[in-house]
Amino acid sequence: MFAVFRDLIRYNIEFTIGLVLVGVVVLFACLSFFSPVDPSLIYTTIPDQPPSAQFWFGTNSRGQDMFWQLSAAFRNSLTFGLTVAVLSRIISIAVGLTAGYLGGWVDRALMFVNDIFVAIPIFPVLVLFYFVLRNNMDSFTLALIMACFGWPFDARLIRSVALGLKHREFTRHAVFAGMSTRKILLEEHLPYVMPIVFSTFMNNMLWSIGLEVTLAVLGFTNINNPTIGTALYWANSHSAMVVGVWWWIAIPVILMVMTFIGLFLLAISMNEYIDPRSRLRRMGA
Repeated sequence: MFAVFRDLIRYNIEFTIGLVLVGVVVLFACLSFFSPVDPSLIYTTIPDQPPSAQFWFGTNSRGQDMFWQLSAAFRNSLTFGLTVAVLSRIISIAVGLTAGYLGGWVDRALMFVNDIFVAIPIFPVLVLFYFVLRNNMDSFTLALIMACFGWPFDARLIRSVALGLKHREFTRHAVFAGMSTRKILLEEHLPYVMPIVFSTFMNNMLWSIGLEVTLAVLGFTNINNPTIGTALYWANSHSAMVVGVWWWIAIPVILMVMTFIGLFLLAISMNEYIDPRSRLRRMGA
């Protein structure tokens, strides 16, 4: 896997740009651990101050320093996206590899369940969960729910690769050597699907963070928990653009766009790496 990253950095400018953009946002999010104030508290400073040497990102109408408030918001949103992506990757890898290798009725049963989850409209389901759980709908609970719906497309993609690996010579050797199914899947097949897992990991982070922002802006999450979405929710509630507090919306949107572009570039560069023709063309072969 380290060789993959080395080749991507060396031959793919999109990957490098994406890595830099995401790295800047991650570094900004990590600064929240050194925040001098609790980002969830309000009226801790003078409201509606524009960006200045004292307040780099200005302050909002709730009396919060935007720099530290957004730092915590991006930390929470990135953590949320990572949680959804990791949990859904575990499900998609388990389902995809198992279905592709075992085949038969196991494959048909798993793909039947897979197709059911593909057909379920995720947004209305999340809104329904919000009205059912209400005060119990914290970020981790929302991440668990979204992870349960974020795996089916990627599981089918991993399955398609596993179907080809099943008939490769090294798989036959592993079977003849007496390796168990679990060891074959984890030690022989998993390394071959890791580039796909990384690519879909980035896409899943994009999907989950974007959906969380949508839910938060509409008020269907815990609005007191600092995230990208809740920052925009409060800005909209206070009519920030109307009253001239433009930085309350502009700065989080700029940082959010940086995050989304960075994740998108990482995803498409990995997709290109998976394609042998694109990889050889970039390496000048």
